[in-house]
Amino acid sequence: MPAGHLISRITILGTGLIGGSFALALRKYTTGTHISGWDRGDVLREAQNRGAVDESFSGDLTPALQKADLVYIALPIAPTIDLLPEIARHAPPHALVTDACSTKVRIAQAAGEIFSSEKGPLFLGGHPMAGRELSGIAHANADLFRENTYALIAKSSEPVLAGLQARSFPPANEPAPSQDSRVSAFVKILEKIGARPLWLGAPQHDYAVGLASHLPQLAAVALAGFLYDRLDENGLPITLAGPGLRDSLRLAGSAYSTWRDIVLTNQEVLSAALDLFARRLDDLREKLSSRELEADFDAANELYKLLRGLKSD
Repeated sequence: MPAGHLISRITILGTGLIGGSFALALRKYTTGTHISGWDRGDVLREAQNRGAVDESFSGDLTPALQKADLVYIALPIAPTIDLLPEIARHAPPHALVTDACSTKVRIAQAAGEIFSSEKGPLFLGGHPMAGRELSGIAHANADLFRENTYALIAKSSEPVLAGLQARSFPPANEPAPSQDSRVSAFVKILEKIGARPLWLGAPQHDYAVGLASHLPQLAAVALAGFLYDRLDENGLPITLAGPGLRDSLRLAGSAYSTWRDIVLTNQEVLSAALDLFARRLDDLREKLSSRELEADFDAANELYKLLRGLKSD
């Protein structure tokens, strides 16, 4: 089936891991889709070699935008924000513009001001909850999004940071807003490539990913740095490490360049989360000599079961 009569020409800005995987997913699961890529020349050559794009653009952004029904921004957060005004000026009025950035509040604020004309292109914030510790088109995969949540941002300004202290978590899913036909067409594409769309507000999104994604990344960095500082001339302690440590530190292979903008745009949530996580570590230390630690293991086991269940639902 065609991707949808409203979306047949797609321009992907940034053809690395996420943008390249989106292109490959379109190739595998939709038909009648013309895919253009905008990136550096060397990245685009590899994307073309993999059959991910039909047309390539570098440098001037305008030609890449002019015929697009969908503009899919798969760039880091700072360049995305910087490019939004140009995209709003040059994308066709009928186009849907969406991003795949890992934090949403700053982008939602910027897009709300820039994409304010009813006669211009429409902006929809998004974030695929899929990725790898290795970046780049070489690691792109057509099935990267399958069975994974894809966050879509509904207009909401309700603060959620207080939930960290009160343990009053926001609702798991907001009702899908009354959808523009372009948004409905994009949601259908997401479903075709196997993603699971989930509507929520931008603050709610940043709160949730701060705890479920960004905090584990920083915890892996801290543990890896702690162990690295203690390596001796024989490679101990990691010469005795088994697969458990490798599994625990998979995220430590992520590049700082990938995470710089994420941390900078979610500082408030991360700062509060790190404080509370540090208190939990202190609590564990106090329980080392008692059987009370068993309750923490039980809770951890239950959360692990929940995570496994989310993947198989």
